[in-house]
Amino acid sequence: MAINKNHEFEDLGTTKCAIVEKNASPERVQFLKTLLEFNKYEVVVVDSPAPKATPAESAAPIVPPAPTTFTIGVTDLCFNATNAIFGRQLKTADGRIVSLAYWQEKESVSNDEIPYFENK
Repeated sequence: MAINKNHEFEDLGTTKCAIVEKNASPERVQFLKTLLEFNKYEVVVVDSPAPKATPAESAAPIVPPAPTTFTIGVTDLCFNATNAIFGRQLKTADGRIVSLAYWQEKESVSNDEIPYFENK
């Protein structure tokens, strides 16, 4: 049972995992998987469940396919993405500390010298 919304657990496949992100695009999965595996976490990725159809939607003759999204988790149940980022526990492949902007893919290079609250 999760203590709060930021520390969720689920069974992904047959493995109990701490959830890193839900409904992630394939590009986001690749980014996070590379980053987390570099930091020595075992990453598990599964398809996100399809959204549930409402009765009004099920009456429609043609339903476009839902976009393919994924749920990303790590086998280390102590992992919490918020604590890892703000606790400066993750590093990039070039040895820099992962910043919030880098985690959110707003910056292509992590610049941890500027505090997140001053980053505009």
